[in-house]
Amino acid sequence: MSKNKIIAGIELGSSKVATIIAQINVDSVSFERSVNLIGVSSIESRGVKKGQIVDIDEAVESMIAGVEAAERMAGYNLDNAYISLGGGHVSSQNSHGVVAVSDPDGEISEEDVARVIEAASAISLPSSRELIHVLPREFVVDGEVGVKDAVGMSGVRLEVQTHLITASGAAVKNLRKAVNEVGITVNELVFSGLASSEAVLTKTEKELGCVLIDIGGGTTSIATFVDGALSFSAVLPIGAKNVTNDLAIGLRVSLESAEKIKLELSKEEKKTKKIKDASGDEFDLQSIGITEARKVSKKTLTDGIIRPRLNEIFTMVKLALDREGLSALIPAGAILTGGGAETVGSLEAAKRMMSLPVRIGKPKGVGGLIDDVIDPVFATPVGLVLYAAKQSNDESLTSIGRKFKLPSKGVVGKLLETLKDLLP
Repeated sequence: MSKNKIIAGIELGSSKVATIIAQINVDSVSFERSVNLIGVSSIESRGVKKGQIVDIDEAVESMIAGVEAAERMAGYNLDNAYISLGGGHVSSQNSHGVVAVSDPDGEISEEDVARVIEAASAISLPSSRELIHVLPREFVVDGEVGVKDAVGMSGVRLEVQTHLITASGAAVKNLRKAVNEVGITVNELVFSGLASSEAVLTKTEKELGCVLIDIGGGTTSIATFVDGALSFSAVLPIGAKNVTNDLAIGLRVSLESAEKIKLELSKEEKKTKKIKDASGDEFDLQSIGITEARKVSKKTLTDGIIRPRLNEIFTMVKLALDREGLSALIPAGAILTGGGAETVGSLEAAKRMMSLPVRIGKPKGVGGLIDDVIDPVFATPVGLVLYAAKQSNDESLTSIGRKFKLPSKGVVGKLLETLKDLLP
């Protein structure tokens, strides 16, 4: 026998709105959990620039379209969901907390752990900032360092090293408002880099030390793990759309045409594993339906236009790691994910600029509609449902879906929900 629960994750990004509805099966004997995807959608995002909402009405329309597409596939109507949070306003810092154990003669309880984490999170923040995550890195019990779980240990003094992620209060309010207008309650806001790490990183990589680089449309999220714990987070205001813009300017074509060229080059690299450097490497734009019909050199596109921008992105990541003194603490290397990770030449650029082993990270750890999501572009939404399954206990993991459909969202949808509940 197993219990089936429903959870959802929504990524409102600069280039796409991705919605995933998953069924979490909890075996009543072994208590093992498996996550099966039952609804997936991805549509073009509007009203979002560099990870932040700039037009709430357009953002709401995009989310409604994406959520309804996923609901139709799953046969459920969503009430709440986990939402990803990105944007250049996200920042992080590490904090330290100390408390006396309430019962020195007994064992450290969950209440003691909660108190020390609360003490570590009691930092002075500007009124414009909001605390999003308080993530324990390690506990120290009576001077004994490196404790991962202090509950049940004996001691009189309990310390904790935590990683705090904060965001702009205004940006968070706008995101919550947009999601609420869709008719969905926010379960929790999750930093996009943290969500992606749940889907693409292995436990060994986290323990050894690694950096996850999630290249989105308008931003690049960084999540650095040392000794199995998140130690540094940041978001750079640059992403795959900058590569598209460079192509559009360099070739004097539209942004839509530039995006087509970028995707086609990436597809060819997948097939051939490398772009030919020979002189006969002409790329016929007309072959992919671009009206500005002419032939250009693939080497010119990859080496002259795309590579400099990729070099810039990974140089910025390297500088951020160097500032925190983390470059020597990540022997497992860099894991690239997000839609921009498959841009032609990204692996080579990352290896060259960061001097680390590099791989492309694809989502794993889920079942069901996996053919639709085994792609770096879905790392964050898949990570959201895995994060939900990992964080939630059985009481909070209540079913958020019902097997019926409502015709509309927002205020009207809420009203219909209320009327339905009042009917006998």
